[in-house]
Amino acid sequence: MKKQHFLLALLLLLSATTLSAQPKIIAHRGYWRTEGSASNTLTALAKAAESGCYGSEFDVHLTADSTLVVFHDKKLGRGKEISKMTTTEVTAHTLPNGEHIPTLEAYLHEALNHPSLRLILELKPQPNRHHEATAVAKCVEMIEHWGLAERTDYISFSLEACRDFHRLSPNSKVFYLGGNLSPKRLKEEGFAGADYSFVLFLLHPSWLEECNRLGLETNVWTIDSAPLMRHFARRGVDYITTNRPDRNP
Repeated sequence: MKKQHFLLALLLLLSATTLSAQPKIIAHRGYWRTEGSASNTLTALAKAAESGCYGSEFDVHLTADSTLVVFHDKKLGRGKEISKMTTTEVTAHTLPNGEHIPTLEAYLHEALNHPSLRLILELKPQPNRHHEATAVAKCVEMIEHWGLAERTDYISFSLEACRDFHRLSPNSKVFYLGGNLSPKRLKEEGFAGADYSFVLFLLHPSWLEECNRLGLETNVWTIDSAPLMRHFARRGVDYITTNRPDRNP
């Protein structure tokens, strides 16, 4: 409760803002909080497109036998880490809606059916630097193979992975999620903008204005509250990532 009161107080202090253009909505792990869907599935991707979202975010891991798969957690339940499992072991796992964990190749094949939907590829933390660099290279290679480079943004909590994405795909938008770099540092790294938790933007309200001055884009995550959506819409953020794309700011 104390955290909620603290955030509410910050919102009240920051409420005197002007209206600006509506932010674009990104479905977090696809539109999965709806009937027949599940997080990071092909159905969630399709439903994000059907709902009119600007984009759909999804999470990527690299298996022990070097296959990219789409799943959020690094482990399957209480089992082994995905990085230590084979493709067959991972894709055999059944998700809540009856689908199996998709490979990135299958996910991108589905994405071709939804040409207006932007793809936000998040590389999850990998067990070591070699595994991470391999995953980055394979992601970029596969995105380019499917002709989706112009539709795909890359994001990660790993600063080194973001640097790799920027180096290997310099024309793509790359966003760092870690939250510990100022807008000035993000600009120096060559990243497209600030893609941070809403809490960080509440704690550092000047960062939104600074990003605007530097020509950086801003994405705020993960917001399911309509009042918070409206707050950040008033603050002029470019994107809102949400589990509830059915709610408009």
